[in-house]
Amino acid sequence: MAPRIVFTGGSGKAGRHAIPELIKRGYEVLNVDLTDFPDKEANVFTLKTDLTDSGQCFNALTTHFNFSGYEGPHVPGPPDAVIHFAAYARNMLVPDNECFKGNVASTYNVIEAACKLGVKKVIIASSETTYEVCFGQGDLDFTSFPLDEEADVNPMDTYAISKLCGERVARGFARRFDADIYALRIGNVVEPHEYAQDFPKYISDPKVRKRNAWSYIDARDLGQICDLCIKKDGLGFQVFNATNDTITATFPTRQFLEQFAPNTPITREMEEWEAPLSNRKIRKVLGFKENYNWRMYYNPE
Repeated sequence: MAPRIVFTGGSGKAGRHAIPELIKRGYEVLNVDLTDFPDKEANVFTLKTDLTDSGQCFNALTTHFNFSGYEGPHVPGPPDAVIHFAAYARNMLVPDNECFKGNVASTYNVIEAACKLGVKKVIIASSETTYEVCFGQGDLDFTSFPLDEEADVNPMDTYAISKLCGERVARGFARRFDADIYALRIGNVVEPHEYAQDFPKYISDPKVRKRNAWSYIDARDLGQICDLCIKKDGLGFQVFNATNDTITATFPTRQFLEQFAPNTPITREMEEWEAPLSNRKIRKVLGFKENYNWRMYYNPE
């Protein structure tokens, strides 16, 4: 029987690519969202759910994945894993207090429901914004490069603070329930069509990418990262940067950072083209190997 995954927010920019990647890898996936899955040909069932309602969370994690479930002999139980991507995706979609309330309450409810139902693997979407600069006020400098998961982060904006709150909930529940809960600090998500659309400007005007630390994650590679998280057991609470391997620049990382981020110290030797928002941990711990490097789609030379 295929492992059963509940994926919240699967209709969004990341989820619409990550879910097909998981299905290709043999998972059965239920999309829990407020809007239908955008690809009608993907055969992904969407359960319309308000995740800020705890009762709806518990029900969404104990439901059939589609109508064929009624044909079997058993009532539905909890899934094998939960991937929680649903959220207000940035500031200024709604007022700040609603962004905080919605993101924190939904993350708490999903983690609580999963853990109390006995789910031992939960993956949540945190964010690159926790590294302070993306939505920080003014032209801020990063504390140091590379940006790694051990950094003491103190963002000032509501969205990033809501994501740090989610990480803290995950850490506590992982300890309480002896569960694996992995928080992905997801970089700037790039869909396949966006390489031709956006990367010419990114390369010609590097200043526009400072807030994203000149790093990104291909939405399909994010699906691979979710798969690797599901398969890697026994780590308890973990934070992983979810980015692709290389910097979005035409010359090597150290030389680039010395020119465009001269006020930020480099605290270790970096690989020649290593992304400043480093994915070294997911490569070492999870075995991540990117499939979709930006140079496959845009050649600036």
